[in-house]
Amino acid sequence: MLRNHHQKTRSGTSRYAALAGVYTVDPVHSRIGFSVRHAMITNVRGTFGTFEGILQLDGARPARSKAYLSVQTDSLDTGMRDRDAHLVGPDIFDSSTFPLMTFRSTGLVPVGGDGFRMSGDLRIKDVELPVTVDLAFGGTGRDLDGKNRVGFEGTATLQRSDWGLTWNAALETGGVLIGDKVRLDLDISAVQVGLAPAA
Repeated sequence: MLRNHHQKTRSGTSRYAALAGVYTVDPVHSRIGFSVRHAMITNVRGTFGTFEGILQLDGARPARSKAYLSVQTDSLDTGMRDRDAHLVGPDIFDSSTFPLMTFRSTGLVPVGGDGFRMSGDLRIKDVELPVTVDLAFGGTGRDLDGKNRVGFEGTATLQRSDWGLTWNAALETGGVLIGDKVRLDLDISAVQVGLAPAA
């Protein structure tokens, strides 16, 4: 159980000062999900089950914070075994050749309240392109093991064709089987493992 609370200080620039440190993403209490339009009429949702990440938070100067995340593409799960096998196969992710999808942040901008906009580079297969992730700070607290934790929720919208994920199938009624727009949803819980690096 996590005793959550939001950091409150007198200054807007220092309200997150207590968060300064290095954190690792806790995959047991985090989720990386996605959704994509299917057959032009509904959405298919799935998750990636195996991932790791590190956050370097500068609470006094949030814009200097950094994040790195790597995801094993063959850990994809949409709830249908045959579909998952196709998605991780050579037509789409080609996980045997490109086992990892990675994100490395390049900037962070506060957008009001507990919101941030993080820019970074997302690499899928052999293509690396810039993306923007909208983040909301969920809180911080000390868990039952006495460890400091932070939480964030994030969303990003991608065009999968930009990364060369172009496989599709035409429908007899018109349109295509899989939409090009993909929404990513992140629920991140991270545990502090070290102090903030020296400035």
